[in-house]
Amino acid sequence: MRSTHPTNVGGTTVVTTRLPSAGFSITIRIAVTADASSIGRLTTCVGEAGAIVTALDVVDSDPTRVLVDLTCDTADAAHADQVVKQLEEQDGVDVRKVSDRTFLLHLGGKIEVSSKVALRNRDELSRAYTPGVARVCMAIAENPADARRLTIKRNTVAVVSDGSAVLGLGNIGPAAAMPVMEGKAALFKRFGGVDAWPVVLDTQDTDEIVAIVKAIAPAYGGINLEDIAAPRCFEIEARLKELLDIPVFHDDQHGTAICVLAALTNALRVVGKQMQDVKVVVSGAGAAGTAIMKLLMRQGVGDIIAYDRKGALHRGMPDLNESMQWLADHTNKENYSGDLPGAIAGADVFIGVSAPNLLTGDDIARMAEKSIVFAMANPDPEVDPREARKHAAIVATGRSDQPNQINNVLAFPGVFRGMLDAAAEEFTEEMALAAARAIADVVGEDKLNPTVIVPSVFDPRVTPAVAAAIRAVVKGGPIPANPAALPESELDKAPETTF
Repeated sequence: MRSTHPTNVGGTTVVTTRLPSAGFSITIRIAVTADASSIGRLTTCVGEAGAIVTALDVVDSDPTRVLVDLTCDTADAAHADQVVKQLEEQDGVDVRKVSDRTFLLHLGGKIEVSSKVALRNRDELSRAYTPGVARVCMAIAENPADARRLTIKRNTVAVVSDGSAVLGLGNIGPAAAMPVMEGKAALFKRFGGVDAWPVVLDTQDTDEIVAIVKAIAPAYGGINLEDIAAPRCFEIEARLKELLDIPVFHDDQHGTAICVLAALTNALRVVGKQMQDVKVVVSGAGAAGTAIMKLLMRQGVGDIIAYDRKGALHRGMPDLNESMQWLADHTNKENYSGDLPGAIAGADVFIGVSAPNLLTGDDIARMAEKSIVFAMANPDPEVDPREARKHAAIVATGRSDQPNQINNVLAFPGVFRGMLDAAAEEFTEEMALAAARAIADVVGEDKLNPTVIVPSVFDPRVTPAVAAAIRAVVKGGPIPANPAALPESELDKAPETTF
């Protein structure tokens, strides 16, 4: 009863099976007859329906009935409905209520403002607000740099989105983007101690977005751009970097690139290959894919084929935007122009930041020996990780229920923690390289294996390590890149899309 989804891949129908996850957890309130086997029948029924029981609590009882809350993970909404239906069909079972635990968690939003000062009496009120606050205002007016020291600017980031490219959901607008931006703010606080606030904009006009962010910037120590569609996101970031004296960081680009480089650094250590010797295929030439490829080029990757909806980007390909044209001119040494399965044949590494179910296990089997697969489309990867593991030496995804989760939370809390601590005025490529190395080194070579190439997002060492690396760059200058990398002069000629 797991949720199955047929997908056409290269003319072949591929059926993928979604596994139960906490993202589709439900709690079912059920009244059952009070006999010795009733609870066992419930859990058996749920298991036979393909769900996973995670909790069972007795709410109330009397001599004839027991009221229980049964919590289980399902694969998707349709699977949840099927689980409930099968329970309802059981003799002596009365389903009273079904609660979607994900929606319950979001009721009323996920973040709030709390005061750092108690305001317990008139004395404290007089210093926090009028008349005492006027002295602080005048101090900042005389020396604007004091705003970083005397206001929330010291530790506050704006999470800015126009809702045009939210997760894998597409252009769903600013209101629908809010749950993601709230979640981002919660992650900033939990993992980096950074105060962040969602700023969702009811416009997708580049000029308006730039003007609005410029206008609100005095209140913030950094700007985190989020879920803004390519190629507009490139121009927005580049223009804001020129206009503002605080760091502007597009997490879909830089956070993803940092985490991928960290994971690939360790994956190559495990399989015994060198960056300059490997051929990489990247599916997705949007914001994330472009940033990944440029960072890998600076690290001296052997070759890259960029694949997008238009096909494999190659020299002579018509109708490319500026960013894709640059990639076509600087990647794909053999000028390959075929399909995605053909591109990965013989490749050492596949990196997917695109769409689900583009490849099969047979496609992965045609990669080079000791191949590495990073299939990061969410919630369904570019290839079923279970099939990929039959052929690849290392498999990673973006999912929390699979080993080797490549998750941006490994990067952005520490990056902003370090930039805020050092009063950085911009985010640089040297910071990206330093952050990636810090994340990779947290694992430790003595701990590396095919299922552990990145640290857990809950590893308390990650954020301090990344923040320290960022502070070192700000205070000590750039960290040199791999000498085999694409020359800096060439990357500097690239369109202002990353770094």
